[in-house]
Amino acid sequence: MCNFSQDKTRKETSGGQLSVLLLGPYPPPHGGVEINVVAIRNFLRESQINCHVINLTRHRKVEGDGIHYPSGVFEVLRLLLKLETDIIHLHIGGDVTWRLLGLGLVCSLLPNRRVILTLHSGGYPSSSAGKAAHPCSIRGFLFRRFDGLIAVNQEIIEMFVRFGVPRSKTRIILPFALPVSVPDVALPVTMRTFFISHRPLLLTVSGLEPEYDIPIQINALGCLREAYPNAGLVIIGGGSREKEVRAEIKTKTYAEHIFLAGDLPHDMVLSAMSKADMFLRTSLYDGDSIAVREAMHLG
Repeated sequence: MCNFSQDKTRKETSGGQLSVLLLGPYPPPHGGVEINVVAIRNFLRESQINCHVINLTRHRKVEGDGIHYPSGVFEVLRLLLKLETDIIHLHIGGDVTWRLLGLGLVCSLLPNRRVILTLHSGGYPSSSAGKAAHPCSIRGFLFRRFDGLIAVNQEIIEMFVRFGVPRSKTRIILPFALPVSVPDVALPVTMRTFFISHRPLLLTVSGLEPEYDIPIQINALGCLREAYPNAGLVIIGGGSREKEVRAEIKTKTYAEHIFLAGDLPHDMVLSAMSKADMFLRTSLYDGDSIAVREAMHLG
Protein backbone atom coordinates (compact mmCIF):
# COMPACT_ATOMS: atom_id res chain seq x y z
CA MET A 1 0.00 0.00 0.00
CA CYS A 2 1.30 3.42 -0.91
CA ASN A 3 2.35 5.38 2.21
CA PHE A 4 2.65 9.16 1.83
CA SER A 5 5.05 9.54 4.78
CA GLN A 6 7.44 6.86 3.55
CA ASP A 7 7.32 8.20 0.00
CA LYS A 8 7.89 11.75 1.24
CA THR A 9 10.94 10.69 3.27
CA ARG A 10 12.33 8.69 0.36
CA LYS A 11 11.83 11.60 -2.04
CA GLU A 12 13.43 14.15 0.29
CA THR A 13 16.38 11.83 0.82
CA SER A 14 16.94 11.73 -2.92
CA GLY A 15 16.89 15.53 -3.07
CA GLY A 16 13.41 16.02 -4.55
CA GLN A 17 9.94 16.91 -3.35
CA LEU A 18 7.06 14.45 -3.33
CA SER A 19 4.23 15.39 -5.69
CA VAL A 20 0.66 14.02 -5.70
CA LEU A 21 -2.00 14.37 -8.39
CA LEU A 22 -5.65 13.94 -7.37
CA LEU A 23 -8.12 12.95 -10.09
CA GLY A 24 -11.84 13.18 -9.43
CA PRO A 25 -14.74 15.55 -8.75
CA TYR A 26 -13.84 18.88 -7.16
CA PRO A 27 -16.33 21.46 -5.77
CA PRO A 28 -18.72 22.74 -6.80
CA PRO A 29 -20.93 20.97 -5.84
CA HIS A 30 -19.88 19.99 -2.30
CA GLY A 31 -20.77 16.31 -2.48
CA GLY A 32 -19.23 13.55 -0.39
CA VAL A 33 -16.48 12.63 -2.87
CA GLU A 34 -15.67 16.28 -3.52
CA ILE A 35 -15.29 16.98 0.20
CA ASN A 36 -12.97 13.99 0.54
CA VAL A 37 -10.77 15.23 -2.32
CA VAL A 38 -10.62 18.70 -0.75
CA ALA A 39 -9.67 17.21 2.64
CA ILE A 40 -6.84 15.16 1.11
CA ARG A 41 -5.58 18.20 -0.80
CA ASN A 42 -5.60 20.30 2.38
CA PHE A 43 -3.75 17.58 4.29
CA LEU A 44 -1.08 17.31 1.60
CA ARG A 45 -0.55 21.06 1.44
CA GLU A 46 -0.34 21.29 5.25
CA SER A 47 2.27 18.51 5.08
CA GLN A 48 4.21 20.60 2.51
CA ILE A 49 3.58 18.04 -0.22
CA ASN A 50 3.09 19.41 -3.72
CA CYS A 51 -0.42 18.66 -4.95
CA HIS A 52 -2.40 19.22 -8.15
CA VAL A 53 -6.06 18.37 -8.80
CA ILE A 54 -7.69 17.50 -12.11
CA ASN A 55 -11.46 17.91 -11.94
CA LEU A 56 -13.26 15.18 -13.88
CA THR A 57 -16.79 16.65 -13.84
CA ARG A 58 -18.67 19.11 -16.04
CA HIS A 59 -18.59 21.78 -13.32
CA ARG A 60 -16.15 24.60 -14.01
CA LYS A 61 -14.38 27.33 -12.07
CA VAL A 62 -11.44 29.56 -12.91
CA GLU A 63 -8.23 27.53 -12.89
CA GLY A 64 -5.60 28.37 -10.34
CA ASP A 65 -3.75 27.24 -7.22
CA GLY A 66 -3.11 23.81 -8.68
CA ILE A 67 -6.75 23.09 -9.61
CA HIS A 68 -7.28 22.17 -13.27
CA TYR A 69 -10.57 22.01 -15.18
CA PRO A 70 -9.86 20.21 -18.48
CA SER A 71 -12.41 20.59 -21.25
CA GLY A 72 -12.23 17.00 -22.49
CA VAL A 73 -10.41 13.69 -22.64
CA PHE A 74 -7.46 14.97 -24.64
CA GLU A 75 -6.96 17.86 -22.23
CA VAL A 76 -6.89 15.36 -19.33
CA LEU A 77 -4.25 13.31 -21.15
CA ARG A 78 -2.21 16.44 -21.84
CA LEU A 79 -2.23 17.34 -18.14
CA LEU A 80 -1.24 13.80 -17.15
CA LEU A 81 1.80 14.05 -19.38
CA LYS A 82 2.62 17.63 -18.41
CA LEU A 83 2.34 17.47 -14.62
CA GLU A 84 5.33 15.83 -12.97
CA THR A 85 3.96 13.71 -10.15
CA ASP A 86 5.00 10.68 -8.12
CA ILE A 87 1.57 9.49 -7.01
CA ILE A 88 -1.73 9.62 -8.89
CA HIS A 89 -4.82 9.20 -6.73
CA LEU A 90 -8.03 8.53 -8.68
CA HIS A 91 -11.41 8.94 -6.95
CA ILE A 92 -14.53 7.24 -8.34
CA GLY A 93 -18.02 7.78 -6.94
CA GLY A 94 -21.33 6.63 -8.35
CA ASP A 95 -21.12 4.42 -11.42
CA VAL A 96 -17.77 2.78 -12.16
CA THR A 97 -17.69 3.50 -15.89
CA TRP A 98 -15.37 2.02 -18.47
CA ARG A 99 -14.19 5.54 -19.18
CA LEU A 100 -12.93 6.00 -15.61
CA LEU A 101 -11.39 2.54 -15.49
CA GLY A 102 -9.71 3.31 -18.81
CA LEU A 103 -8.32 6.49 -17.29
CA GLY A 104 -6.90 4.38 -14.47
CA LEU A 105 -5.25 2.10 -17.04
CA VAL A 106 -3.67 5.10 -18.80
CA CYS A 107 -2.33 6.36 -15.45
CA SER A 108 -0.84 2.93 -14.67
CA LEU A 109 1.06 2.99 -17.98
CA LEU A 110 2.80 6.27 -17.19
CA PRO A 111 6.43 5.73 -16.13
CA ASN A 112 7.58 6.38 -12.56
CA ARG A 113 4.04 6.81 -11.21
CA ARG A 114 2.32 4.95 -8.40
CA VAL A 115 -1.43 4.87 -8.92
CA ILE A 116 -4.06 4.56 -6.21
CA LEU A 117 -7.83 4.21 -6.56
CA THR A 118 -10.38 5.15 -3.91
CA LEU A 119 -13.77 3.66 -4.73
CA HIS A 120 -16.52 5.62 -2.95
CA SER A 121 -19.42 3.70 -4.54
CA GLY A 122 -20.78 1.86 -1.51
CA GLY A 123 -23.53 0.24 -3.55
CA TYR A 124 -21.28 -0.99 -6.38
CA PRO A 125 -20.69 -4.49 -4.91
CA SER A 126 -24.46 -5.12 -5.11
CA SER A 127 -24.68 -3.97 -8.74
CA SER A 128 -24.68 -6.46 -11.61
CA ALA A 129 -21.04 -5.66 -12.37
CA GLY A 130 -20.06 -6.07 -8.71
CA LYS A 131 -21.92 -9.36 -8.32
CA ALA A 132 -20.20 -10.71 -11.46
CA ALA A 133 -16.71 -9.98 -10.07
CA HIS A 134 -14.19 -12.52 -11.37
CA PRO A 135 -10.38 -12.53 -11.72
CA CYS A 136 -10.57 -13.30 -15.45
CA SER A 137 -12.83 -10.32 -16.23
CA ILE A 138 -11.66 -7.10 -17.87
CA ARG A 139 -12.63 -5.19 -14.74
CA GLY A 140 -10.50 -7.57 -12.69
CA PHE A 141 -7.52 -6.88 -14.95
CA LEU A 142 -8.06 -3.11 -14.68
CA PHE A 143 -8.45 -3.13 -10.87
CA ARG A 144 -5.23 -5.16 -10.53
CA ARG A 145 -3.32 -2.48 -12.46
CA PHE A 146 -3.54 -0.12 -9.47
CA ASP A 147 -0.73 -0.09 -6.90
CA GLY A 148 -3.24 0.37 -4.09
CA LEU A 149 -7.02 0.20 -3.72
CA ILE A 150 -8.90 2.10 -1.01
CA ALA A 151 -12.48 1.15 -0.13
CA VAL A 152 -15.05 2.92 2.03
CA ASN A 153 -16.53 -0.32 3.39
CA GLN A 154 -15.76 -4.03 3.78
CA GLU A 155 -18.10 -5.07 0.95
CA ILE A 156 -15.94 -3.22 -1.56
CA ILE A 157 -12.81 -4.90 -0.18
CA GLU A 158 -14.37 -8.35 -0.65
CA MET A 159 -15.41 -7.41 -4.19
CA PHE A 160 -11.83 -6.35 -5.01
CA VAL A 161 -10.63 -9.74 -3.76
CA ARG A 162 -13.18 -11.52 -5.98
CA PHE A 163 -11.75 -9.50 -8.89
CA GLY A 164 -8.38 -11.09 -8.10
CA VAL A 165 -6.79 -8.13 -6.29
CA PRO A 166 -4.40 -9.29 -3.52
CA ARG A 167 -5.89 -8.37 -0.15
CA SER A 168 -2.52 -6.84 0.79
CA LYS A 169 -3.10 -4.12 -1.84
CA THR A 170 -6.45 -3.08 -0.32
CA ARG A 171 -7.34 -0.91 2.66
CA ILE A 172 -10.47 0.56 4.22
CA ILE A 173 -10.30 4.30 4.87
CA LEU A 174 -13.48 6.12 5.84
CA PRO A 175 -13.96 9.02 3.39
CA PHE A 176 -14.93 11.57 6.01
CA ALA A 177 -13.88 13.21 9.26
CA LEU A 178 -16.75 14.15 11.53
CA PRO A 179 -16.62 17.74 12.82
CA VAL A 180 -15.47 18.29 16.39
CA SER A 181 -17.95 21.15 16.73
CA VAL A 182 -20.47 23.06 14.65
CA PRO A 183 -18.63 25.59 12.44
CA ASP A 184 -19.13 29.17 13.59
CA VAL A 185 -20.33 30.59 10.27
CA ALA A 186 -23.33 32.76 9.50
CA LEU A 187 -26.03 31.53 7.14
CA PRO A 188 -27.28 33.85 4.37
CA VAL A 189 -29.89 36.31 5.66
CA THR A 190 -32.69 34.83 3.54
CA MET A 191 -31.93 31.34 4.88
CA ARG A 192 -31.78 32.54 8.49
CA THR A 193 -35.18 34.19 8.07
CA PHE A 194 -36.61 30.97 6.61
CA PHE A 195 -35.22 28.95 9.54
CA ILE A 196 -36.77 31.31 12.09
CA SER A 197 -40.24 31.19 10.52
CA HIS A 198 -40.49 27.43 9.97
CA ARG A 199 -40.85 24.64 12.52
CA PRO A 200 -40.46 21.76 12.19
CA LEU A 201 -37.69 22.42 9.66
CA LEU A 202 -36.73 19.62 7.28
CA LEU A 203 -33.35 19.70 5.54
CA THR A 204 -31.89 17.67 2.73
CA VAL A 205 -28.33 17.78 1.34
CA SER A 206 -27.91 15.99 -1.97
CA GLY A 207 -27.46 16.49 -5.67
CA LEU A 208 -30.47 17.54 -7.70
CA GLU A 209 -30.31 14.28 -9.62
CA PRO A 210 -32.90 11.55 -10.29
CA GLU A 211 -31.42 9.09 -7.77
CA TYR A 212 -32.14 11.41 -4.81
CA ASP A 213 -35.91 11.61 -5.49
CA ILE A 214 -36.40 15.23 -4.39
CA PRO A 215 -40.05 15.29 -5.63
CA ILE A 216 -41.10 12.85 -2.90
CA GLN A 217 -39.80 15.31 -0.30
CA ILE A 218 -41.66 18.20 -1.92
CA ASN A 219 -44.91 16.21 -1.96
CA ALA A 220 -44.40 14.96 1.60
CA LEU A 221 -44.09 18.53 2.87
CA GLY A 222 -47.65 19.21 1.69
CA CYS A 223 -48.94 16.30 3.78
CA LEU A 224 -46.84 17.35 6.78
CA ARG A 225 -48.14 20.92 6.67
CA GLU A 226 -51.70 19.65 7.19
CA ALA A 227 -50.67 18.70 10.73
CA TYR A 228 -47.86 21.24 11.15
CA PRO A 229 -48.78 24.48 9.30
CA ASN A 230 -45.36 26.06 9.96
CA ALA A 231 -43.32 23.18 8.52
CA GLY A 232 -40.68 24.05 5.90
CA LEU A 233 -38.19 22.26 3.68
CA VAL A 234 -34.66 23.41 2.84
CA ILE A 235 -32.96 21.75 -0.14
CA ILE A 236 -29.17 22.19 -0.32
CA GLY A 237 -27.32 21.11 -3.44
CA GLY A 238 -27.28 21.56 -7.20
CA GLY A 239 -27.44 19.28 -10.19
CA SER A 240 -28.79 18.50 -13.62
CA ARG A 241 -32.45 18.51 -12.49
CA GLU A 242 -32.44 21.99 -10.94
CA LYS A 243 -34.78 23.41 -13.58
CA GLU A 244 -37.24 20.52 -13.14
CA VAL A 245 -37.12 20.81 -9.33
CA ARG A 246 -37.83 24.55 -9.49
CA ALA A 247 -40.75 23.90 -11.83
CA GLU A 248 -42.10 21.22 -9.47
CA ILE A 249 -41.93 23.60 -6.51
CA LYS A 250 -43.81 26.34 -8.40
CA THR A 251 -46.79 24.00 -8.92
CA LYS A 252 -47.35 23.72 -5.15
CA THR A 253 -49.61 26.02 -3.16
CA TYR A 254 -46.99 25.88 -0.40
CA ALA A 255 -44.05 26.78 -2.69
CA GLU A 256 -43.00 29.69 -0.43
CA HIS A 257 -42.28 27.16 2.32
CA ILE A 258 -39.61 25.37 0.27
CA PHE A 259 -36.16 26.97 0.20
CA LEU A 260 -33.90 25.87 -2.67
CA ALA A 261 -30.47 26.92 -1.40
CA GLY A 262 -28.20 25.60 -4.17
CA ASP A 263 -24.59 24.66 -3.45
CA LEU A 264 -23.16 26.01 -0.20
CA PRO A 265 -19.70 25.80 1.42
CA HIS A 266 -19.31 22.72 3.62
CA ASP A 267 -19.04 24.67 6.89
CA MET A 268 -22.29 26.45 6.08
CA VAL A 269 -23.98 23.12 5.32
CA LEU A 270 -22.94 21.74 8.71
CA SER A 271 -24.22 24.89 10.43
CA ALA A 272 -27.59 24.60 8.66
CA MET A 273 -27.76 20.89 9.44
CA SER A 274 -27.26 21.54 13.17
CA LYS A 275 -30.21 23.98 13.19
CA ALA A 276 -32.70 21.69 11.40
CA ASP A 277 -35.21 19.40 13.13
CA MET A 278 -34.92 16.52 10.68
CA PHE A 279 -32.49 15.47 7.97
CA LEU A 280 -33.84 13.72 4.85
CA ARG A 281 -32.08 11.34 2.46
CA THR A 282 -34.63 9.81 0.09
CA SER A 283 -32.17 8.23 -2.34
CA LEU A 284 -33.22 5.51 -4.74
CA TYR A 285 -29.58 4.39 -4.94
CA ASP A 286 -26.88 5.31 -2.47
CA GLY A 287 -23.72 4.05 -0.87
CA ASP A 288 -22.29 5.31 2.40
CA SER A 289 -23.65 8.85 2.60
CA ILE A 290 -21.32 11.26 4.36
CA ALA A 291 -24.21 13.69 4.83
CA VAL A 292 -26.19 11.06 6.77
CA ARG A 293 -23.23 10.40 9.05
CA GLU A 294 -22.75 14.13 9.62
CA ALA A 295 -26.45 14.60 10.40
CA MET A 296 -26.42 11.73 12.92
CA HIS A 297 -23.26 13.14 14.49
CA LEU A 298 -24.89 16.56 14.86
CA GLY A 299 -28.03 15.10 16.42
